Amino acid sequence: MTAEETRLHESKKRHWKRWGPYLTDRQWGTVREDYSFDGNAWGFITHDHARSKAYRWGEEGIGGICDEHQHICFAFAFWNGKDPLLKERLFGLTGPEGNHGEDVKELYYYLDSTPTHSYMKMLYKYPQQAFPYSQLVAENRARNRQQPEFEILDTGIFDNNEYFDIFLEYAKVDTDDILIRATIHNRSDKPAPLTVLPTIWFRNTWSWNNYNTIPDMRAAAPDTIILEHHAMDDYHFYFDGYPLLLFCDNESNKERLYGQPRGKSDFYKDGINDFVVEGKRESVNAKRRGTKAAGVYKINVKPNEPVTLQVRLSRKAHDHPFTEAAQTFESRKQEADEFYNKIQCNITDADVKNIQRQAFAGMMWSKQFYYYNVKEWIEGEPNNFQVSPDRKFGRNSHWKHINNADIISMPDKWEYPWYAAWDLAFHCVPIAMIDADFAKDQLLLFLSENYMHPNGQIPAYEWNFGDVNPPVHAWAVLRVYRKDKRAKGGKGDMSFLERAFHKLLLNFTWWINRKDSTGNNIFEGGFLGLDNIGVFDRSSPLPTGGYIEQADGTGWMAMYSLNMLRIAIELAEHNTVYQDLAIKFFDHFLNIALAINGNMGNNNSGLWDAEENFFFDLLCMPDGSSKLLKVRSIVGLIPLFAVETLKSEAYEKMPEFRKKLNFFLKTKPQLAGLVSRYSEPGKGERRLLALLNKYRIQKVLERMLDETEFLSDFGIRALSRYHKENPYQFKLGDYTLTVDYQPGESDSAMFGGNSNWRGPIWFPINYLIFESLLKYYDYYGDDFKIEWPKGSGKMLTIKDITIMLSSRMLNIFRQNADGKRPVYNGNEKMQTDPHFKDYILFYEYFNGDNGNGLGASHQTGWTGILADMINKMYRQ
Repeated sequence: MTAEETRLHESKKRHWKRWGPYLTDRQWGTVREDYSFDGNAWGFITHDHARSKAYRWGEEGIGGICDEHQHICFAFAFWNGKDPLLKERLFGLTGPEGNHGEDVKELYYYLDSTPTHSYMKMLYKYPQQAFPYSQLVAENRARNRQQPEFEILDTGIFDNNEYFDIFLEYAKVDTDDILIRATIHNRSDKPAPLTVLPTIWFRNTWSWNNYNTIPDMRAAAPDTIILEHHAMDDYHFYFDGYPLLLFCDNESNKERLYGQPRGKSDFYKDGINDFVVEGKRESVNAKRRGTKAAGVYKINVKPNEPVTLQVRLSRKAHDHPFTEAAQTFESRKQEADEFYNKIQCNITDADVKNIQRQAFAGMMWSKQFYYYNVKEWIEGEPNNFQVSPDRKFGRNSHWKHINNADIISMPDKWEYPWYAAWDLAFHCVPIAMIDADFAKDQLLLFLSENYMHPNGQIPAYEWNFGDVNPPVHAWAVLRVYRKDKRAKGGKGDMSFLERAFHKLLLNFTWWINRKDSTGNNIFEGGFLGLDNIGVFDRSSPLPTGGYIEQADGTGWMAMYSLNMLRIAIELAEHNTVYQDLAIKFFDHFLNIALAINGNMGNNNSGLWDAEENFFFDLLCMPDGSSKLLKVRSIVGLIPLFAVETLKSEAYEKMPEFRKKLNFFLKTKPQLAGLVSRYSEPGKGERRLLALLNKYRIQKVLERMLDETEFLSDFGIRALSRYHKENPYQFKLGDYTLTVDYQPGESDSAMFGGNSNWRGPIWFPINYLIFESLLKYYDYYGDDFKIEWPKGSGKMLTIKDITIMLSSRMLNIFRQNADGKRPVYNGNEKMQTDPHFKDYILFYEYFNGDNGNGLGASHQTGWTGILADMINKMYRQ
């Protein structure tokens, strides 16, 4: 057992995870902090407001940490002497400012982190010239949706290497004793000045409730600050050397924000900024106490002579806090290497190991303290803002039970600093490889009473909890359970599985009752996270009237049924009562399979089109007519995900379930292809449950593996390339609605112009394709072969195809024969500069033609599922 594994084991009793990277990268512009009358979250608190406005629901910083309740926060701030403000937070564009939606405009990389955060490392690249704030806003605002985003490298500010590489590292001496250091490299050929401010503060909990005690921090020595918080033990904050100590309060600057007069004892949140940048001595507390403080290091960094600064946060007092700092950092780094070397023991490619290691680092760094009490939020901000009377009927007003104050895996702590239900499900699968307990806790958290609606719906995301994400929670529960079971030598966590299953029963019932309005087992679903995948905005009423019966919604529900069936079978091995529920979900699957395949016997033709040999959505009109919307998209591939193989030993101790299976096979011979079976000497009987029979699987795969349609050099596209020359058109009165192939950023105005499902490659969908193909192989074996790619004449087994497909996806990130990474496409600096080329950004989605990374740049849980795919690739 490695040292980190020991800490993970101990963490159930010793709180090794109390401190972690739980600060968000962006709190401004979020729904939580929005008290506007019109619900304009992006405009209520802007980046410009952020340094002066005390937040109610969370704190932000660059590479920062906090405790699990976010009472005490720490982060670094920097000043190059030319910017108009301290660099305390990452800058980016709001949704309305960007020509493709919101977007961070900074360069930073998560490089390492153990699951207990005993060692962490990240890199921030800070320009030496004035940061191009206004240029980034103006240029992106001037561009249209057909043009690419204007990025920080496009400004030219990094062209002459006039920037600092700032490596931030954390090493835990003990659970409540953390060494912190910043190592600054000057990448230019001239010395450059830099002001570095290690900053510590309390989250403001006192301004919203008059009865709350205000915590206090004060200088106890020239290099020491004492922190006293009523909810925690006292802490000591030590500085290496004797920087100038500055103190203010984490309070809103009412003078700057609202024009109210400043009092003599007012030292606002932006006081340290005003002192350093503008020389305002009155902005900080001369008594050296407050609720926010920083040490000011003014350094001159020479080329090739890095400067290291150190601080320490500890509950324990130390006479010589930095004596063993270097040794501690080295030990924790070695322990992190030992931990990941064990996980990566089958991977021989150094570049692939680096990619996977950074994927894991991003998942760990993307944890965030998330605080949101919807009932209190709707009522408004006490003592400050009046809110619209309509607020109690507006956004999230049906979710007043939501009361979140937890550490949660975020999609991206700048662009999506709020949880998303189906994102989190995918996050948990690779996280389970390194910290199964955290993954299990996350999945159970979203099924708890403070998250799940009383009606059984799982909250989607902060902007609209009531939106509908694909029901992949049961899938994640099952995958995490199995990973944990394998790691524990075959002993599964039945308590986790059973707790999750009972709550998932509520969610499944919600889906059945709310998303199948006609009761025919074809599901509408709605949004389902695929934004502009089709002709209409599926989260809004249709302009035609009526509703859409969705191939993806129905496919997801068939998959959900099979996931619940597998969980019930697993539980039935320990309690035979669960075989009744296994029968229930087998029935659900059969009914969905009958419906989607058009065998209901009541003139329902299903969603399969015999001419195209593909699944499509069905538009049902108010007059009773209907029309297949023949858009060749991943909507038609999702029914592939509804597949499970059952070995005889899985249900041989379940007589009632076995009886139901046999009854079905006798009475429904026309659907035997959906519950196929075969017996193999020495291996026993095996059954395949799938929405598609063998013929339809072959037809769908032929299209999916066609390079003129779905198959890209980098994975499976969200929309067939066929629509590049053959756009799908739908006539609506005098208007024609068009869906055409767009491999990169979309020109759609749906969802704020940040909808991109008409051609790019999305990793979670590709992962499910990869996993589903392996299940088909598990049943059909080497005898079932498909042409790869179509037109090549080369026939491969499904297993070989999964290897080829996952290799194409990995090729997005790894260096090709020319030493280039397609993820950075034509960006020469990122491709060749030694200080850029081996740092990996895990983008939200990727250009379907060239693999270029697009959208949010730090989707390390969502895209980081690549880490698990790599493991499967190298294990085969």
